[in-house]
Amino acid sequence: MSISFTSSIISRLKRDIAEIDRQIVQNKSKAAKINAKIKQLQKDKPDGSSPADQSKLTQIKKLGAQADQLTESQSDLAKQLSVKNAELRLQLAKEK
Repeated sequence: MSISFTSSIISRLKRDIAEIDRQIVQNKSKAAKINAKIKQLQKDKPDGSSPADQSKLTQIKKLGAQADQLTESQSDLAKQLSVKNAELRLQLAKEK
């Protein structure tokens, strides 16, 4: 394999890794905001008797589902990151 081809693969992998890292940071920020909102809603201690309480409980459930999706996404991103890092190590070894 030519050096320029290997270099382009390495550059692409580095860009991919940087993008995955950015997504991970972004998801962590979103998750923190969602968890803060859930805590704020739970502070109000809705008992479920009034329509406003039902709305808060529904909102808490929706936010919880979003938090679960973000957690799953974080797991997928971590797997992608480990694969890309392994590919990068392999390409760097080939370059030498």
